Amino acid sequence: MKHRPLALLGTMLLGTGLAGCSSSGGQNAGGPTVLDVWLMRDSVSEAFQKEFEAGFEKDHPGIDLKIQIQEWEGIGEKVTAALAGNDAPDVIEVGNTQVAQYAQSGGLTDFSGKVGELGGDFWLEGLAEPGAWEGKQYGIPYYAANRVVIYRTDLFAEAGIDATKIKTREQWLAATEKLNKDGVQGIYLPGQNWFTLAGFVWDEGGDLAVQEGSTWKGALDTPEALRAMDFYQRLQALGKGPKDSDESRPLQAEVVAKGQVAQVIATPGGAGVIAQKNPELQGKLGFFPIPGKTADTPGAVFTGGSDLIVPAAAENQDEAYTFIKELAGDAWQKKLALAMSYVPNKTNLATAVASDPGAATMAVGAANGHATPNTPQWAAVEAKNPIKDYMTAVLIGRDPRAEAAKASQSITTTLNSGS
Repeated sequence: MKHRPLALLGTMLLGTGLAGCSSSGGQNAGGPTVLDVWLMRDSVSEAFQKEFEAGFEKDHPGIDLKIQIQEWEGIGEKVTAALAGNDAPDVIEVGNTQVAQYAQSGGLTDFSGKVGELGGDFWLEGLAEPGAWEGKQYGIPYYAANRVVIYRTDLFAEAGIDATKIKTREQWLAATEKLNKDGVQGIYLPGQNWFTLAGFVWDEGGDLAVQEGSTWKGALDTPEALRAMDFYQRLQALGKGPKDSDESRPLQAEVVAKGQVAQVIATPGGAGVIAQKNPELQGKLGFFPIPGKTADTPGAVFTGGSDLIVPAAAENQDEAYTFIKELAGDAWQKKLALAMSYVPNKTNLATAVASDPGAATMAVGAANGHATPNTPQWAAVEAKNPIKDYMTAVLIGRDPRAEAAKASQSITTTLNSGS
């Protein structure tokens, strides 16, 4: 699921083609060590990549950095093949929720002893938690992105609503209901936006699935998750979003660009797409964090983003760690956040994006970021995605408890199938 930086929101491995792996460069005869790194498409701009390479090699003249940009499609199989072979790159960027799949094979370097040195006390939980597996830290947080509310400043002004004062979910509902008149949709929220539902579930103290000993159990039928779905249903009813599709069918940006839609839940980059499709909305789009249950805490959000991993078979372990320490370090994190409108990997760096309204709003929400259940089998849940079917069933009037029990059982079966 990548809506620009959010390709990482999904753990489903896209594509079936297996591309050849690039071998590690190793040591040039009498020269610097060649360090092979795989970064993903759109995680860095060409300008940032050039700046980082020049700065890194200046500070570390014994390393010749070779960054290869990889495509998201088919990357899961490509990484799996690399980890199983003897010619793996030295560092690989992966989606934060994909780390468990690779760690399970035993093919990753354990960085547990380096967490303190890397500033782990300040890591975003939504990046650090899925980067760990069975008590060991394999993935080092790289950058994050999450959803915010993008709103029409002109429609809010006409309705007499100050977006900066919307701090709680009940205030949000009241404002949205006020906006929902005279041909304006208070919010465009498709019925299967399950990442948004997940945030409400976490707000209520629940989860999508819970681990009980060595087994997993779907948790959509818990009181917490049922309360979350009830709130989702109330919010969704204040717009004309379809009950049986997600945010990609049709594309949310296109809907907002065409009509009188007051709000949409998306990553900040969506505002640029909206304005591109309808130039009249340029300068009329603002941002605020998804409100929480109480005013003192922003709404929980799914943290999409990337972690950096090192294959256990990589030839240049010390140099790989040096690379990670630099790219995940404070100086380059600040530059990356500004260059790409990302959230830095640490909570104490949030002020680095203060000058970027969308990224700054995203950083507020990121402080309450979460990840999907940390198990290699979660990708299989998303492939079937009973959560989407459950949401549609409730929105068209079926019994929430019965449908939640059905979806939870499907999640339970998939997570414990081992396939």
